[in-house]
Amino acid sequence: MHLNPYGEDAVNLAADLVNRRPASAGELAERCRAAGLVLEGPVTSQDLERVHAVLEMWERVVDATGESGRAELVNRMLAEAAAYPRLTDHAGTGWHLHYRGDGQPLGSVLFSLICVGTALHLAGRGMHRLRRCAVTGCVLVFADTSRTGRRRYCSQRCANRDAVRRHRAGYVSA
Repeated sequence: MHLNPYGEDAVNLAADLVNRRPASAGELAERCRAAGLVLEGPVTSQDLERVHAVLEMWERVVDATGESGRAELVNRMLAEAAAYPRLTDHAGTGWHLHYRGDGQPLGSVLFSLICVGTALHLAGRGMHRLRRCAVTGCVLVFADTSRTGRRRYCSQRCANRDAVRRHRAGYVSA
């Protein structure tokens, strides 16, 4: 997976994994490949455990109430996960930046990818562009990559459901 300047791919992968946590190492591998991540070795149960711990940390970033608190949490993750940036063409798909050492297991790769991608996304697009769905009862997380930065729902389905609820509430009070 190439890390774009806004971290969009990385935060979308993180949201996908946190919303539907992988149950096995095989599922984790499949979902990472589907997201465009080049797997350099076998995916193990230790990778799965590490990813679950990373997702717990990342959810705290999502749920942080203020920009400073959110930045502090991301900075802690960066301090633990990231190495100096380096150019690589490890997969023969073109030169790109990695923020991790070579030969890392997938759990460590995802930790670096998620925290650096999140930092780039928030710094490039806005500190408010990572949140949970606005529909009461929906706990899904999403990264707002919209042009306007005003996305409130995890999906069109939730947006439609909330519009219907608001519409019906208007008829009840009239």
